Amino acid sequence: MQDDKLLDKAVALRYNPDQDEAPVVVAKGRGYIAERIREIARESGVLIKEDRQLADYLMALDLYEEIPSELYPVIAEILAFIFRMNQKM
Repeated sequence: MQDDKLLDKAVALRYNPDQDEAPVVVAKGRGYIAERIREIARESGVLIKEDRQLADYLMALDLYEEIPSELYPVIAEILAFIFRMNQKM
């Protein structure tokens, strides 16, 4: 029997258009680390988007690696969602 906590994962992205060509992976982890990434995001007022398939793709990237162009459409949707949510706040 597998521990569901070990299957849990989280990835944090940074995107600064003045500095980055594309969003960059700045944190990633499983289990306790994933839990801490989400906790820090919540404490910092960062919106969280849950998408297991996207997390699987992003987990394969190295830290500080830009996301590949194949993921631009998905990440653009997430950034648009965040932009809309921030405007409502």
